[in-house]
Amino acid sequence: MSFLQIQNLEKSFGATRILKGVTLEIEEGGFLVLVGPSGCGKSTLLNTIAGLEPITSGEIRIGGRRVNDLHPSKRDIAMVFQSYALYPNMTVAQNIAFGMEIRGVPKPERDKAIADVASLLQIGHLLDRKPSQLSGGQRQRVAMGRALVRDPQVFLFDEPLSNLDAKLRIDMRTEIKRLHQRMGTTIVYVTHDQIEAMTLATKIAVLKDGILQQFGTPAEIYNNPVNMFVADFMGSPAMNLVPATIGGNGSGLTVNFEREGRPPVSLAVTDPPSGLAGFKGKKVVFGVRPEALTDPDGADRNASSTATADLHIEVVEPAGSDTFAVTNLGGKGVVARLRADANVQPGTVTPLTFNLTKTVFFDPATENRIH
Repeated sequence: MSFLQIQNLEKSFGATRILKGVTLEIEEGGFLVLVGPSGCGKSTLLNTIAGLEPITSGEIRIGGRRVNDLHPSKRDIAMVFQSYALYPNMTVAQNIAFGMEIRGVPKPERDKAIADVASLLQIGHLLDRKPSQLSGGQRQRVAMGRALVRDPQVFLFDEPLSNLDAKLRIDMRTEIKRLHQRMGTTIVYVTHDQIEAMTLATKIAVLKDGILQQFGTPAEIYNNPVNMFVADFMGSPAMNLVPATIGGNGSGLTVNFEREGRPPVSLAVTDPPSGLAGFKGKKVVFGVRPEALTDPDGADRNASSTATADLHIEVVEPAGSDTFAVTNLGGKGVVARLRADANVQPGTVTPLTFNLTKTVFFDPATENRIH
């Protein structure tokens, strides 16, 4: 059953609509990640759930209870901010205990809660220090500890890792995932980092310009993007979006790519989406993830449909566990993900295999997926 429900949510500042009819829900114990570019409305959506921003219209329910008009203190939520928002004059222990002290929680109970979260977050040795004596990662753990002692119905995280360096972000990401697995609390988490979204979420909501573009599991978002924006935004490296033309091959269809100064490449499309027949003789955008374009020896043996073409390699980028090769199709650079030891050289023509079961097609006019 859905635990957090957001129904047709609208938020305007004056005449400017920030959130435009957002509808989504998450089950109890779920991990919902709101993702999208800067200015897409994800932090505003989080603030409306928290009660820090009033909504213009729509409905928010937590545990079946309508909270639209409830004060933030009555919503049973806890928030972890990007800036940590710790009191600089208080010790770690005092920061963690402050909210409990305000609510009149007895001192023995406060001390036990502090000890429990300190053990959970491995910050017991920091309890007597001030925030100025802590690293960024330690401050973030303290901010999380202050939220955890609340034992709320919902945790809200607003880009909590964006101030940390790359390695520490990965470490903290793992800690947050481990914490969620242990506690099973419902979490709503805002980030612009789609890798963070993919690794943490049970459900992802992709926002653009205040409009919910797609809502689903990480696998659904990654493998079945509903439009070109989601396809391009989710994934690193991003999905290759290649201009192409749909042709005929007897009773079947082909996807054809122009190449500057070289013969076109034509691939037979087996099991095409039913709507693709209507694009025969027309332009489409062909979407293929880098891992679905690789050297023949590294191709997925379980793929039901593959096609190999000889392609001119322009750039080779060794990346440790993988090698990335860039070719050109339809006037665009296309990235292939090869095995680390793949024997490929720039300036040469090399066979590359497309996993056609992992490819998608988009209408260039609407940018929506062709089904």
